[in-house]
Amino acid sequence: MKQKITYLLSALIILLASACGGMSPQNYVTSEGEMLGTFMKVTAQTDRAVVEVYDSMMMLDAKAKASMSIFDEQSLLSRLNRNETDVLDEHIKYCLNLARSVTQVSGGFYDVTVAPLVEAYGFAGKDRSVSVNVDSLMEFVGIEKLQIQGDKLVKSDPRVRIDFNSIAKGYVVDLAAEKLQQMGADNYLVDIGGEVRCQGCNPKGGAWRVGIETPIEGNDQVGANIQQVISLSDCAMATSGNYRRFYINDKGDKVAHTIDPRTGLSAVTDLLSATVIAPTCAEADAYGTMFMAMGKERALELAKSLQQQGIMVYFIAAGEADKYEVYYSPTLAPMLKITDGFIAIK
Repeated sequence: MKQKITYLLSALIILLASACGGMSPQNYVTSEGEMLGTFMKVTAQTDRAVVEVYDSMMMLDAKAKASMSIFDEQSLLSRLNRNETDVLDEHIKYCLNLARSVTQVSGGFYDVTVAPLVEAYGFAGKDRSVSVNVDSLMEFVGIEKLQIQGDKLVKSDPRVRIDFNSIAKGYVVDLAAEKLQQMGADNYLVDIGGEVRCQGCNPKGGAWRVGIETPIEGNDQVGANIQQVISLSDCAMATSGNYRRFYINDKGDKVAHTIDPRTGLSAVTDLLSATVIAPTCAEADAYGTMFMAMGKERALELAKSLQQQGIMVYFIAAGEADKYEVYYSPTLAPMLKITDGFIAIK
């Protein structure tokens, strides 16, 4: 794994120290690599060596995969899914509890027990089924079939399995942010596969600038087409969309990786991408998946009520004549590059 290291030094840091919390001037260090099977980029103002920052991220990557990976047959989550153990660790307990709360808010449009469906549709690293028996698989889908008792997982049906791909990456971003804070970094940005969490100022003393992609179907080049730039500080952001992970089945229908837990079917709606800004990246990650399963009208309605919880959204939906419609939370407006032609969620 090739590690890229960059030191960003600027005399402006001295002049802008007050804007960054009054810290004494330090180097901004950028470390890049691979985490959770995707790219990782961390930029932080710290006096720790860049190798130490990188190594701490790699240790976190190893722990996260050993705990929650559905692609590692020996991970704790894989063994829980096979009923080889019922013992939980802190990571799985946290994600299960958060997932349950999002399920309740969503009215059933979000559920991490869709693992059998995700696997059958071919989005879990295995060959997809020739014919997905939705009715049969739905018998053991539903987070209400899982209970946490102390450090143990209790299943009402042993066939219930968990897929954390809609929450784990965001959670690991949060853990990375906590690690940087423990290393003395008050100003940082963590980006793992396009899911970010940031605090304080960038090296130039301003807010961190993060791009939102245009949902061009089939585009597999991350960052190649930026539709909007958002200025962020002291928050997290994640984007969900069905424009990258999908396939066309034998009937000519689009099958996307977002699953509607209520029906067991692939959720292909008029909502093309859902960007969520939240206090934590785990929340942003889960809410983004939830909104995608809902479709535009339901997502817009729920987004209104979630504004009181500090949740902001930026939705890109299909419009007429192959054009896009953009909807955003009013509180997000000062952070956007442009709002002309966009529709504020009232």
